Parts: sequence; structure tokens; C-alpha cells
Amino acid sequence: MRNVLKATTIEKKLPFMGVERDCIVSKDGDITVCFKAELPEIFSLTKHDYESMHNTWIKAIKVLPEYTIVHKQDWYIEESYHVDFEREMSFFERANELHFNERPFLNHISYLFITKTTKERARMQSDFSSLCRGNIIPKDLNKDAFVRFEEAVAQFVQIINDSGFIQVRQLDENEIVGTEDKDGIIEKYLSLSIQDSASLQDIALHPDRVQIGDKRLCVHTFQLDDLPAKVKTDYRFEKYSTDNSGCLLSYAAPLGLLLNCNHIFNQYVIIDDSDEILRRFEKSARNMQSLSRYSRTNQINKEWIDLFLNVAHSEGLMAVRCHCNIIAWAENDIKLKKVKNEVGSQIAMMGCKPHYNSVDAATLYWAAIPGNSGDFPMEESFYTFLEQAVCFFVEETNYKDSLSAFGIKMCDRVGKPLHIDLWENPMKQGIISNRNMFIVGGSGSGKSFFTNHVLRQYFEQQAHIVIVDVGNSYHGLCNLINKRTGGQDGIYFTYSDKSPIAFNPFYNEDKIFDIEKRESIKTLIMTLWKKDTEPATRAEEVAVSNAIALYINKIKEDRAVDVSFNGFYEFVKTDYQKILAQKDVREKDFDLLNFLNVLEPFYSGGEYDFLLNSNAKIDLLHKRFVVFEVDAIKDHPILFQIVTLIIMEMFINKMRRLKGERKLIVIEEAWKALMNKGMETYIKYLYKTVRKFYGSVATVTQEIDDIISSDIVKQSILNNADVKCLLDLRKFQNKFEAIQGLLGLTDQEKTQILSLNMANNPNRKYKEVFISLGGVQTNVYATEVSKEEYWVYSTEETEKFKLQQLTDELDGDIEQAIKQLTRENK
Repeated sequence: MRNVLKATTIEKKLPFMGVERDCIVSKDGDITVCFKAELPEIFSLTKHDYESMHNTWIKAIKVLPEYTIVHKQDWYIEESYHVDFEREMSFFERANELHFNERPFLNHISYLFITKTTKERARMQSDFSSLCRGNIIPKDLNKDAFVRFEEAVAQFVQIINDSGFIQVRQLDENEIVGTEDKDGIIEKYLSLSIQDSASLQDIALHPDRVQIGDKRLCVHTFQLDDLPAKVKTDYRFEKYSTDNSGCLLSYAAPLGLLLNCNHIFNQYVIIDDSDEILRRFEKSARNMQSLSRYSRTNQINKEWIDLFLNVAHSEGLMAVRCHCNIIAWAENDIKLKKVKNEVGSQIAMMGCKPHYNSVDAATLYWAAIPGNSGDFPMEESFYTFLEQAVCFFVEETNYKDSLSAFGIKMCDRVGKPLHIDLWENPMKQGIISNRNMFIVGGSGSGKSFFTNHVLRQYFEQQAHIVIVDVGNSYHGLCNLINKRTGGQDGIYFTYSDKSPIAFNPFYNEDKIFDIEKRESIKTLIMTLWKKDTEPATRAEEVAVSNAIALYINKIKEDRAVDVSFNGFYEFVKTDYQKILAQKDVREKDFDLLNFLNVLEPFYSGGEYDFLLNSNAKIDLLHKRFVVFEVDAIKDHPILFQIVTLIIMEMFINKMRRLKGERKLIVIEEAWKALMNKGMETYIKYLYKTVRKFYGSVATVTQEIDDIISSDIVKQSILNNADVKCLLDLRKFQNKFEAIQGLLGLTDQEKTQILSLNMANNPNRKYKEVFISLGGVQTNVYATEVSKEEYWVYSTEETEKFKLQQLTDELDGDIEQAIKQLTRENK
């Protein structure tokens, strides 16, 4: 029985002859080179950046020969975030992954196809498309023309890649036609899927509609009469703009990531003979002039053509043909109607009139097959200059995941989970020269919440973390770590009358006392003995050093020795006094009685006997999460100075002895109290040398006025912190110029900072943070966490109290308390 249906096979209709030297060769003799383009991240570019990229495209396209078609094809496909639950994960990591599992986002892939065709093919109408022909007779290729085309394309690629903004990579044969395991770009286009091994379905091509399996397509095009009077390289995105700053996106960005549906945006620049185009316009102008008496429209058209010719000749512009179309799709007619409205709305945002193409939909879909640009119908394009045509290129893409295994989980501004690296790759690439961090944000901006989120992930990646806290912001996280490690880690020091803070500077589990350890003990003893106004003599320093050295030797030799400040005090009072007598050390060189008298308050029975005589026997060198909560003693003239000395000694000991391990000290609001004469030296030393020991110092503050007015902050902290994290500072926008000058922020960075939390999604709970890596890579991220993490990170007093109360009811099982609170609040 004869087949009466108007159906055929896709193999029969495909206009391709093969792939040679990684180029698609069509049966009509067209040659196409295929590229994958890497674009900059969205919301990260300035006006100057957009203009630079625009000029780069113009320079690159001008080196291509006549009758070349540049086809930029941007795919935007809805996907979901998927979690690999087979791998081992911590409690928080699993909770975080479950929170984001199946979250939808728009994935962007940008391709670039450069097709060398002929004059005859460039003039083809839609009724001569390969769709309308029964058979295509293969044509011969001109070898010399092919070689010249290859050379021009190589120059094109060099210009693009040298720009520093865009990177293009040529696709090989397997990526074009596919393999047994992976689909090529032609198969992906025909199935409208970027997934590998997607099954091909029937394609129904009608003049007014296209259907691929269950996917119903709609095509919108740009007609010349629908375009605005002027186009530009960028436009102001009001959603993230303020009176003092403007967030910029590329002119065509509304048809990119801002169009939230499955779609493909095709942008064509067709290079004809520019001189011939101008000659045709000259002839057309004369015809319009001769017919002007019959119609005023002819007179107006003649004036427009004259204006086009005058600009072309006076400015030496290159005349080209241009076309843009948006192919969007949905699974049913109801959804397709919604998609049509969304596409039309976004086109209107560009100042253009939406035009739904109900005539050439099939032809435009067919011409957009990778390598088939030669089939593009001439009547769908319009004449313009190259400068204007390139304005329709989308210039930005999604945020990008870091390739480094080390890093933190954040989100982009639309909710897609990201892995970003603040340390490893930026150091290797020379983006930053140190790992030090500066975190600043107003009260309630989510500063401590963000820091908790970072520290939890760093701890789980085996970093050693020491925190000097004011305000109890890390008690929940520390408590959880302590419980999960069976009390082996997560050490929390705080001061209260019932349980005062206590240390043992002489205790060392491995009994290794290197020069740094001895010097730190000496500094501590000298601080207890002498005031800043009465510096010690050289004889006194030597006497104290000898006492410490002899006592340490005794610790190593005799296990029965009381290893504490009490033991040291008794050693000096007895054994060392005899040694001094034997050496005839004079009282004026070292006043032993004065020494013992001044240090007596820290000896057994003294006012501060608890401080240096801890019997907990905790060796902090190998503890990876240690918090010192100093709020109760930050104004105490004696306790705070001693405690901070011990903290610094402990971290410097970690810094020097833990080879090849990441180390981080976080100084919360306590940094202001640390800036006394004695501690200033330590802070400067840390910031300048910690980089050499695979370490980092992070300073966290909310006092903007202190930042602006403090020279110590500027010299010791800001100049040595390449990683800057700024949270919501909009309340300070009237004094932001001073902050901008101090932090060395560009106008683009100012715009990004002032846009924080301006248009947050009400269906998600998160706060945004601006992160700058050496002033080279900057962007805005969202700190969004699971419900479980929220209960631990929260600094709200009522929520902290609720968690602590439930933890006490469950016999200290904070993990069960978190799970129960999460269930109750879902």
C-alpha cells in the first residue's frame, strides 16, 4: 500500500554531507566551524566591560571573509539540582543537600557557529530551504577558499580569546556528531535536550508551528519595524539599582537568563559584500526619489536610506544583515500560551515590539540546526551596521562552580547552589596574594550567620579553626562539633563566676617546647610581671628565660612534676632561688622577691589562681575547633590581656607546627579590644606572616565608624586581607564614599554592594553577601541553608534559648534537638 502521508525520515532531509577536520560540511558546499563559548558571570560586569566585549566582537567579525554567517546560539534549559546520596556526608552536609535537592534552575550553554557559504546561498528565500527540496545534489568544495576561511577563523578565535572576557573552544567531531555514549550537538538540537542519550522523537514541521515529540514550539522574531530607534551595549537593570548606583546587563539579557522558560536564542550576523549593499541602497534611493511624487512614503524612505548611506560613508561602517529569534517550548498548549506571554514581555523590556512568527517557524527552526545557517531565509533578516547587530548578542551566563575540591556551598542570586573557592584556586591563579578575610556588615545583616556557614564547611574539610568571639555567636556550632566528636573537639572557653575561663600554658601533650613555645611563655610571664610603662631589663629577661628553660627540662625528666603555673611558681620559689644564690645574681639585676610577689595573685590561693592552672589537660594544638568567648572579660585590664596572649600563642603554635594543614583564626568584634599596645604587634605579625604557613586571619565587624576612623584597621587588616566579604550596608549609603575609599572599591563593586537584598525571593529565606577576591573576581552570593543549619547558626536570642532548652531536655543531644525543631517548624 502506498504511503499517502506527507512524512519522511530525518536522515533523508538532513542537509549535511559529513564532518571533516572538525568542520561540518553541508551538501550545498557550506563549511561550518563550531565553538562552545564561555561568557562572564551575570551581574558582574561594568559599562566599560560591555563596551570592550562589544568592540571585541566587531574586531573579530571584521576579519571573516564575505558571505560568512556568524550564528550565536544560546541554550537556556530548565534543570534540577541533583544530589549524589551514595557518597559519605556529614549531618549538616546531608541536610544542606536535601534542602536543595530537585531545586529547578535555568542552565545556559552558549555555542558559536561560523559558516562560510556563497553569494547564491546567502540570497536564498524560505521557499528554497532544504526542507522544500526533495533531493540535495552535493556540491564541490573550493580548497583554496577553505584554507583562507580556516585562517580567518583562527584570527577570529585569537581576537576573542585575547579579550579576557570571552573564551571560545572549537568542538571536535565527537562533540558534533556524538558517540555511542554521548549525543552530539546536532542530536541535542533535534531533540531540544542537552541530556546525553536523549531519544529522538517525531518532528512535525508546519508553517505556523513546530512540534517535537510532546514539545510544542513557538518562535518570536525581530522585525525591523518593531525595533527601537536606538540600541546599545547594555541597559540598566532596575531590580538591583538604586539612586546612587546602577546594575547593568547586556542589551539582550532579558532574552537570556531573565527569561525563565526553556528557550533557545539565535543571533545571526550575515556578512555580505558591504560595498554591494551600499550600491543597492544608492539605486533604491534613486528609485524612491523618482517615485516620491506618487507617495510621501517614498520620500520618507528615501530620506532614511540617505541617512543610512551618509553614516556608512562618513564613519566607514560595515553594512551587514541581522536576525534574531527566540525558540521557546512547553509540554502543552496551556503552558505554551504562558511561555508566549513571557517571551513577549521580555522582548518588550528591550524596547522592541514582540512579533510572533506564524509563517516561517519551521524554516527558522530548520535553519538554526548547528551547521545549517546557509539555509537561513533572506527575507527574515534586515540590514544594519555591524556595531548595531552585535548589540543583540547575549554577553553573560550563569554563575560558575569552582573546580577546586576545597570551598564553600553558596547560591547564586536566583537560588542555584554553587561551590565557590575563596582560597586554593585564587591563590594558584594569582588572583589573591593571601588568604586573609575581612567580613563587615551592619547589625542584623547576617554577618555571624555567614561566618558560621563558612566555618562549618571549613571544619569539615579538615581546617584548624580558632575563634575569638564577643556575643556567643558560635556556641551552637561548637556544641554540635563537641557532641559529634565525643568531646574530642569543639572546645568552648568562656568566663563566668561559676566556671571561669582557665588555661595551662605549660601543658603540652607531646612535651615538645620549641623556640616559639618558649618565647610565648616568656612573653606571658613578662606581661604578668611588668607593665607597659616599665620595660624589663636585659638581665631580667635572661633570668626569666632561664627559669622557664629549667622548669621545662624538669617537666621532660620528671613525670611527677606539677605541670601548671603553680608548679612553675613553686619551682622558682625553691629550686631556682637556690640556683640564683649559687650564681650570686644580684637583687638589682633580678629582684626575685618582687617577681614572686607580683605573680602571687595567679598562684594557688590568689585572686586569679584559676586562670593558668587548668587541670583539664587539653592540648589545643590538635583541636580543630576552639572558641574563646571573651565578652565578659573584654573590659577587664588583667584577664583580657592574658587571655588574648594565650590565644595568640596557641594559634602561632598551630601555625608553625602543623605543617601542610589549613589554619584559620577568626577575630569577631573582639578586634577592637585587641588593638592595645601589646596586641597590635601580634595582629600585624599574624596578618603579614600567616600566608607562609597555609593560614588565614579573618576579622569580623559591624562598626563602620571604627573602620573609617582606625588607622590600625587600614594598615594592619585591610591592606593584608585580599578576601573581602561585605553584607548589607545600604543604611550607610549616605557615607558610603568614605567606606568605598577606605576599602578601595570600584564603582561596579559599590553597585553590587548596594544591590544586596534588594529583590530577594520571598519564598526563600536567605541573605546576600558581596565577595571580592583581590578586587579581581567580585560577585554577589546568597547564604541559604537548610532548616537544620539555621537553628545552629541563628544568633536570635529566642531561637538560641529554644535550642538550648530542648538540648538540655534531651540530655545534651543537640543533634536530636535540631531534628525535632526542624520537624516542628516545617
